[in-house]
Amino acid sequence: MEKFAEVEARLIDASGRQTTDDHKWGDHSLDLWEPFIVRKEQIDAEVKRLSSLARPNNGVRRTYFVHPRAEEGTLSFTPGISCSLDVLNPGEETAFVRQNASVVDFPIQGGGTIVMGDKSFKINQYDLLTVPAMTVHKYINDTDEVQVRLRYSNSPMLERLKVHWLDEDPPLPGQAEYDVTEAAAEKGESPKSPFGTFQLTEDGAFLKPYEELINPQPLEIRPHHWPWDKVKSELDKLANLGAKYKGRRLYLLYDPSTGRTNGTNPNFFSCITIRPGGIVDRPHRHASAAINYYFGGEGHSVVQGKRYEWKAGDLMLSAPGWAIHNHASDVGPVYEMTIQDMPFMINADSLLWQEDLKGPISLLGSHAGFETNRDKVA
Repeated sequence: MEKFAEVEARLIDASGRQTTDDHKWGDHSLDLWEPFIVRKEQIDAEVKRLSSLARPNNGVRRTYFVHPRAEEGTLSFTPGISCSLDVLNPGEETAFVRQNASVVDFPIQGGGTIVMGDKSFKINQYDLLTVPAMTVHKYINDTDEVQVRLRYSNSPMLERLKVHWLDEDPPLPGQAEYDVTEAAAEKGESPKSPFGTFQLTEDGAFLKPYEELINPQPLEIRPHHWPWDKVKSELDKLANLGAKYKGRRLYLLYDPSTGRTNGTNPNFFSCITIRPGGIVDRPHRHASAAINYYFGGEGHSVVQGKRYEWKAGDLMLSAPGWAIHNHASDVGPVYEMTIQDMPFMINADSLLWQEDLKGPISLLGSHAGFETNRDKVA
């Protein structure tokens, strides 16, 4: 076991200041990562390159899209989110793996099967599937077409905390270790501690014993699958909302276990949006970062006053945290899949949101949010 070197803390005087960072809220500029677009042509070329490689030992053909500001060794699309392009040729499959990061898979070409423990999920183009943390899983291409997936993970956040854990030789269903770590967790079983939690003060402060600290009641996080054909049939109904509607025409792909954090999984939400031609959203901003994949139509986004043109097949960091932005559909209908780290921010009680730049800033999840005029235009 490697021993740590001797180090000492640095002492930095911050008297009279709330922070030593020059990039503050308010009138000061923030050190936001710049928006960028991975063009369809780049993605197509990388799919062709990955597909032509000899099969890797673990079967994983993967390229990360990394922001030029990402620190060395951190595969970040945004500071807290990774996005990779994963390719499987017909007849191939990956080795089983597990990690303490959560994953969202979004096939943009082809389909196949994702095996999670003793369960299998058939996926097709534009379906969305979540892989919970510490779930033993693998990918199979049992079709005649190349399988291409966008794969999103919160691993960059864990890497910054130096606690990203990856197991490439995990216990498999039927093995003793798997039965303990996976099967019991799936049943949500947890022995109750005889040493209880009790209220200490009248204002609601409690004390919890160590026995309950190290054995919290588990909340089962299950994989979920949203088939595109079913999502689209509901989404297309939103196209009928007229031009007077002041809101975004989308559905959140929601896992009820995430509760008030509005998650597709505990770290991310995914929403699917339809934009009829000629729709221009109001500028707004939020502390969560947003990644858009466009798979229909074309349009543009304005982020901090700069215009970015995009089309179907492009992948974009469309909203660095707290950047003022809005989107417009120039040729519709536009379909887009968005990943945001909103649930993580709500869990951290840090999700600042400003729906109208002339209106208030809200701490969503703790303070009141915003309303649309849908009841008047429906």
